Amino acid sequence: MRIYITGASCAGVTTLGRNLATRLDIRQVDVDDFYWMPTDPPFTTKRPPNERVSLMRQACGNDDWVLTGSCMNWGDALIADAELIVFVVTPTAVRLERLDAREKGHFGKRIAPGGDMHQIHLAFREWASQYDDPDFAGRNRAWHEAWLSRQTVPVLRVDGMRSVDQMAAEVVCAVT
Repeated sequence: MRIYITGASCAGVTTLGRNLATRLDIRQVDVDDFYWMPTDPPFTTKRPPNERVSLMRQACGNDDWVLTGSCMNWGDALIADAELIVFVVTPTAVRLERLDAREKGHFGKRIAPGGDMHQIHLAFREWASQYDDPDFAGRNRAWHEAWLSRQTVPVLRVDGMRSVDQMAAEVVCAVT
């Protein structure tokens, strides 16, 4: 089974993928692990798309996998192998709360005012907050919906407000 899970930042995509990979005993490959070059501070230099795809293809291998994240507009070659696309939908206010908690947990004082990652955090938060704006030039809900409408494999929408176990059970039901 090859499952691609996508949605807005902090919708619960990676968490759901991790849970499914454990349940199904298959590998999880997360886009964020390949999208950015390893730098300090992190998330400042994008890896070229062809390198991302090559590295992710190697990581996915020929076995079953769960691919998590967004590779719209550059990673369709990877998604072409998916047998199910899962779209996690979570309200913006909840996503931003999760974003703040996650970033604080990962980076602590580095994202606080005066920290070396404060501006990076603010810019990421601002970017993530605009997902529901169809006129936003970055990744947004309208782009995701248009992309989903063109897919030929089944698309399952899950409610990101449900527990990860509930979402995972819904996906498992869809693939069995």
